[in-house]
Amino acid sequence: MPPIIRFDQVSVTNHEKTLLADISFTLRPGEKAVLCGKSGSGKSSVLRTLLGLHPLKSGRVYFQETLLTPASVQTIRSCTAYIGQEPILGADSVREALLLPFQFKIHRSRQPNETQLIEVLQRLQLPKDILNRDSKRISGGEKQRIALARGLLLDKKLYLLDEVTSALDEDSKQVVFEVFSDPQLTVLSVAHDPEWLKRCDIVFELDAGRLTEVKPNGNT
Repeated sequence: MPPIIRFDQVSVTNHEKTLLADISFTLRPGEKAVLCGKSGSGKSSVLRTLLGLHPLKSGRVYFQETLLTPASVQTIRSCTAYIGQEPILGADSVREALLLPFQFKIHRSRQPNETQLIEVLQRLQLPKDILNRDSKRISGGEKQRIALARGLLLDKKLYLLDEVTSALDEDSKQVVFEVFSDPQLTVLSVAHDPEWLKRCDIVFELDAGRLTEVKPNGNT
């Protein structure tokens, strides 16, 4: 099975500072991988580079064997859900935030109904009355789960997660773990949570922008 993501000797700089140095790795459909390392080691830069937010100094990035270019980056973004520590919901109410992507022509024909909205919220242990709450008045952990709900409603298959369990209580973490146990979902994450690391198939260790170790995780 061809990889869904492939970095081929990728180097990235920003204002003469090296963010990534000669990084190569692959991630196949359904695999769950985690990027580990000290602060500033390049973990989040890997995610941002895949989304086309950092221009490459050298090397190549492929998504489903398609080269990442200014022309192809929108295709990559349309297939990918990025969820950070503090997701931006982009709308006044939670309902509007969940429905926001369906205003675009590419998703308009798949707009979810009320039942589908409630089902995905229940799957993530969120109450249905959260739909009418002000987006500014919900917690960081709720925002993370709402961003995940939006990805599930859009039927995204690739998830880029940056410390996605950082604001979750234990019960909510278990719910998120269960969602990402789905073999159809591919995950590339940044995390320090030991429980999350145990559930990933591959651990990528980074140091000063370099990939120093790739470890298949025997605990999965």
